Amino acid sequence: MDLTRRASGVVLHPTSLPGPHGIGDLGDEARRFVDWLAGAGQSLWQWLPAGQVGPGNSPYQSPSAFAGSGLLVALQPLAESGWLDAATLQDPPSFDATRVDYGVVIPWRWARLAQAAAGFFAHAGADDRAHFAAWQATQASWLDDWALFAALKDAHGGLPWWDWAEPLARREPAALLTARTRLAEGIAMHRFVQWCFDRQLAALRRHAQQRGVHLMGDLPIFVAHDSADVWARPDLYWLDDDHQPTVVAGCPPDGYSPEGQRWGNPLYRWDRMQAEGFGWWVARLRRALAHADVLRIDHFRGFAGYWEVPAGSPTARDGRWQPAPGMALFAAIQQALGRLPIVAEDLGTITPDVIALRDHFGFPGMRIVQEAFSRDATHDFLPHRHVPACLAYSSTHDSDTALGWWQQAPAAHRAFAAEYLQAGGPGGTGDGRDVPLALIRAASRSVANLALFPLQDVLALDGSHRMNLPGSSSGNWGWRFDWPMLGAGVAPILARIAAVTGRGPFAAFTPLGTPP
Repeated sequence: MDLTRRASGVVLHPTSLPGPHGIGDLGDEARRFVDWLAGAGQSLWQWLPAGQVGPGNSPYQSPSAFAGSGLLVALQPLAESGWLDAATLQDPPSFDATRVDYGVVIPWRWARLAQAAAGFFAHAGADDRAHFAAWQATQASWLDDWALFAALKDAHGGLPWWDWAEPLARREPAALLTARTRLAEGIAMHRFVQWCFDRQLAALRRHAQQRGVHLMGDLPIFVAHDSADVWARPDLYWLDDDHQPTVVAGCPPDGYSPEGQRWGNPLYRWDRMQAEGFGWWVARLRRALAHADVLRIDHFRGFAGYWEVPAGSPTARDGRWQPAPGMALFAAIQQALGRLPIVAEDLGTITPDVIALRDHFGFPGMRIVQEAFSRDATHDFLPHRHVPACLAYSSTHDSDTALGWWQQAPAAHRAFAAEYLQAGGPGGTGDGRDVPLALIRAASRSVANLALFPLQDVLALDGSHRMNLPGSSSGNWGWRFDWPMLGAGVAPILARIAAVTGRGPFAAFTPLGTPP
């Protein structure tokens, strides 16, 4: 995708899609949402990371930097292929249509994925078997370790890899050979699930491209300690002899977090990665770009310098800045893969070296309009301060919704926003129901090449619908919408805004109130 072309889109993780099986997936509802986006004049669909979820069901703490989420694999196509008995999809649990109940969804869906795998290996035709075999050969560099790791996790009841028997934790060849034999069925099942994920996502991406919609993925900078990546290559991380991190990732104290944020991810041995020509990173970006047209890289500033926290520190206060080889890293990736369609999540503590790294490679940054009213008219997030090489957001998955923000904002911030946006009532005393659309209009009018809006803002939903509350460990990542929430009038409004701000086809512009 050309990141210099004006366009707009919607932020919605596929898990938030409607559907009968407890969580949104890559099936019919995803294609229907693509069609809705196209009809609304939108050409971007931004996701959160699409990997396996980790602790707290977070997509940012995945047990693999390469594997896709089995929860996103649509079950109906597996039944239509004859691998899954359609009867097993009848009378599912009473899933909540408004939230994902991961405690119910995960075991129910994985049981059916296991049944579909067994059906595939028993009944699949020659063409499907040949495609599966060829796909495995192309993905072997990460798939072999992931499938074995996942099968071992299943066999150990979910225990972290460092609590397995020491020969397995240390990947002694004899122990791994025995495990591959003993867990052959589980390994095959996890391979099958990844193949299904890739096939379904490829089909969805083709459907989107045919309608002028681009998929925007999300790449976390760090990986989880309890991951196939760290287990397979512990030498690339700062670990002690007991497989535990000696230092972990986080961010320093600021006005929002007096103690800083201690994320706990193991930190990279950048020296060793660089000695290998950053091969792991090249492979990771190649895999991610096979799934998306654009990539947002989370915590981009960590590629210029990262906050290193001693593993024994309970907070991030005792951390220190350490340099990272961002210039050499992205040069190596670009040399291997060509020009990179990357968006830099450049929020937080941004220093000149971060700006230099971002601008050297031409990566656009982010401006959150919702956060622009906390200071004065010089705030860079205000639309009149934007630059073309950036993405203008009404809000993000980590912030409150636009309406929720308005309802919680200090009176002075609301008064500033009310005057700037011409919404929210005189002096910011209104109920704010018109503020989300005003933020969307402001972001769309910006000179920023790209503008994006969480679906919660498009629907003017309050803070009870937010996707994530950073620093909290429960209640996140579960929000879902249903089609009646969109109504008949939402898409035409977005299409008109896109048309008059140069982000959608003007030929399709019809003024409000024009007879059909």
